[in-house]
Amino acid sequence: MGDNKFTAITLGVFFLLGLSSLGYLLGNAAITFKGFERTVTVKGLSEQEYPADIVLLPIQFIEASNDLEDLYTATEKRARRIKSFLEEKGLQPTEISLSSPATNDLSMRRRPNEPPPEFRYTAIQTVTIYSENIETVRAVMSELAQLGKEGIAFTGGSFQSRAEYTFARLNEVKPEMIAEATREARQVALKFAEDSESELGKIKRASQGRFTISPRDKNNPHIKRVRVVSTIEYYLSD
Repeated sequence: MGDNKFTAITLGVFFLLGLSSLGYLLGNAAITFKGFERTVTVKGLSEQEYPADIVLLPIQFIEASNDLEDLYTATEKRARRIKSFLEEKGLQPTEISLSSPATNDLSMRRRPNEPPPEFRYTAIQTVTIYSENIETVRAVMSELAQLGKEGIAFTGGSFQSRAEYTFARLNEVKPEMIAEATREARQVALKFAEDSESELGKIKRASQGRFTISPRDKNNPHIKRVRVVSTIEYYLSD
């Protein structure tokens, strides 16, 4: 009975030693394989230009008077004139909105011993265009100066600098641009593999960069430049 027990213990010890040796060999094999793994990481760029989809243009003007009621009457009249002018140029009523005028009582700001202002009250009114008719709005911007001859005093800088253009079709163009960036990256990887006398394998990992949208330049803010960079890591083999 004692001999059998001794034999069982001896076999158990050898079994454990065998498993330990196997684990060590497999571990070394995995480490060796990883050490010899060859990859190349490349980037692919897709850059396209698209016309903007929406334009937002605030048109501000100012009125002044010593009578508050007259001020509101004049402001409303000017706003209606601007709206009718925009409609004459091809914009739809639904593309034009009017905000409430912002009024100021300048006498409240007068310092002691300072002479009173010529006009006690001022009002700033904003007429806003929100339209998909980009070219129509751009044509209107160059013609708004005509209203200055009618006594409408516009505020701020040029209408060109006030306009905001939006590109809303990003989701539509994403698939095509990602595919182009991927093709571009693969061409770079193939060239690298050829130069290093290797074979290009499968993709190990890939990441897509953030899409960026910017104006083509300061003179063409209505043309949007859309850009994305994809980073892809490929396996290489001899």
